Amino acid sequence: MWIQKNLVLNEYPRGFHLITTEIIKQLPEIRYFSVGILHLFIKHTSASLTINENADPTVRKDMETHINKMVPEGMEYYLHNYEGEDDMPAHIKASIFGNSTTVPITDGKLTLGTWQGIYLGEHRDAGGDRKLVATLNGKEY
Repeated sequence: MWIQKNLVLNEYPRGFHLITTEIIKQLPEIRYFSVGILHLFIKHTSASLTINENADPTVRKDMETHINKMVPEGMEYYLHNYEGEDDMPAHIKASIFGNSTTVPITDGKLTLGTWQGIYLGEHRDAGGDRKLVATLNGKEY
């Protein structure tokens, strides 16, 4: 069975945010799969998706701090700055983390590790709502 849905994440502030619960709420169809795959794709060039630590919020803060040191704002060599100082760095960060992630489904649930969660990397100060495409594929019960 194949299912594809468009999801919307309401605006988040800049940083890394756990969105696992929100994804599950918007995809009740996951429960229909005995085995399968959830593929998530974000339709933006200044935000990203990744999987990482779901328990300690300092991990998300440290990731934001580190990526901002790796990819600083206001560099004089950035040519693309039409939308502000955070624009080009946001594109670079999104390319580093990526625009998609895939999670297995087992017995109607996402099969994440004990300490794993799905992150939205919001790399703009005011990114707005974010649109995702969720594709479910697998065997029904």
